[in-house]
Amino acid sequence: MNINMEYFKIFYYVAKMGSITAAAKELHISQPAVSQGLKNFEEALGGEVFIRNSKGVTLTEEGKSLYFHVAAGMKQIENGVRQYEALKNLTGGNIRIGASDMTLRFFILPYLEVFCESYPQIKVSVTNAPTPKTVQNLEQGLIDFGVVSTPVNVGKHIKVIKVKTIQDIFVVGKKYRELSQGVQDYGVLEEYSYICLDGETSSKTYVDEYLLKHGVILKPEFKLATSDMLVSFAKRGFGIAGVVKEFAKEELKKGELFEIAFPETIQPREFAIIYDERQIMSLAAKRLLDQMVKKNDIS
Repeated sequence: MNINMEYFKIFYYVAKMGSITAAAKELHISQPAVSQGLKNFEEALGGEVFIRNSKGVTLTEEGKSLYFHVAAGMKQIENGVRQYEALKNLTGGNIRIGASDMTLRFFILPYLEVFCESYPQIKVSVTNAPTPKTVQNLEQGLIDFGVVSTPVNVGKHIKVIKVKTIQDIFVVGKKYRELSQGVQDYGVLEEYSYICLDGETSSKTYVDEYLLKHGVILKPEFKLATSDMLVSFAKRGFGIAGVVKEFAKEELKKGELFEIAFPETIQPREFAIIYDERQIMSLAAKRLLDQMVKKNDIS
């Protein structure tokens, strides 16, 4: 049965208002147009839905049954329109972000603070995971976008926008402060206990490849969950830690950690925003992403 959807709207408002005149006013059309619409609707249905009387109209039994379903549909449509307007006007909705400890702490947090103050009704959720897992979450549609550290291995449909340069370094605490004097041979990394992140992270992979190029294959004595723990272990003299300089900046400034110089500095890498060009992103997610990229795009 192919019935003009406008007739259902007319039927709904006439039944709701109990009057053709009132329905015409609500719909902002003429009374004859409403009457003609009802006539066409009943002809298409092959039966009456209203009983006309001097006081207005009342639903037939068949009309009551139909109205129950039409009213539910109209309610869903109205809810959908309200939700659309909330999303469009940034007065509602959700943003899902993927991030590592490092990108969350040293890049995302200031933007989240400002964004949440500006749009308090938008719910922002963050999935905290290393870069490889964040890429996987993006591929599976579990996040709107991710902020990762390079190098990052992604498909052609994933857009990568570099937003901040970072530097990997090696540090020690006061116990091994002498290693910060002059330029050291790479062999010292095998002579002292080495502290690194546990699991497969982009940071660990990048440093391992740098060391392999110089003939160093390390067997870490300490594999820790976070960069904060790397800094803490190095400060307490457990060995040499490979960290991103941003994490150790305060300790280096205070003289609690010391950077080791090698013949070749590790090439800088970046924080990058990644998103799937095949996925439709909400206006709220686009707004936050644009704010992050606007002042930081270094690609």
